Amino acid sequence: MVIHEAFGLTEGIRQQADRLASQGYLAFAPDLYGGKNWVRCVRGATQQLRAKTGPAFTAIEAARAWLASRPDCSGTTGVIGFCMGGGFALLCAPRDGFAAVSVNYGEVPADAEAFLEGACPVVGSFGARDPMGAQPPSRLEQALTSLGVPHDIKVYPEAGHRFMHKGSAALAPLAGAAHMGYHESAAEDSWRRIFAFFDEHLRR
Repeated sequence: MVIHEAFGLTEGIRQQADRLASQGYLAFAPDLYGGKNWVRCVRGATQQLRAKTGPAFTAIEAARAWLASRPDCSGTTGVIGFCMGGGFALLCAPRDGFAAVSVNYGEVPADAEAFLEGACPVVGSFGARDPMGAQPPSRLEQALTSLGVPHDIKVYPEAGHRFMHKGSAALAPLAGAAHMGYHESAAEDSWRRIFAFFDEHLRR
């Protein structure tokens, strides 16, 4: 399952789902905003993310159950998220039904160690130049190590936020100034690690 960023179910997120599908995975990207404009929905989604509960989690579980029930699904499900979606994906790790999680530059809760007790394996990719700072990946690494959860967490020195999303060429200068631009080498290495991790924990 592919969870979108704060901008909603964009063409970029559909492309990420297509990339997973190209590797043989059954990929589905639910719209957590229910077709509404992202500007009206992002605040509510962020509040749910911080509270760790709400309609978005209900939608995620419904999507997971639907995928698992399909005849072309092995019954083993994983989740990948980007930005805000990365935060939601991480919060799915200790919930029933997921065998692996990929979090990409998403939020990490302050109580990560307590919340991630019993979590499934986690692969995470972050940019050192991300305005969110170095604490989220460090906190995640420490929590997963302490809990003995299989994981692969990597921080890319030259990458910022949204470094796996190509975005619009017209917005590239602005994105670069805000350390939010696409970074090809970091993005490709992240995908290499994600597929290796998913192949180990999801494929049957």
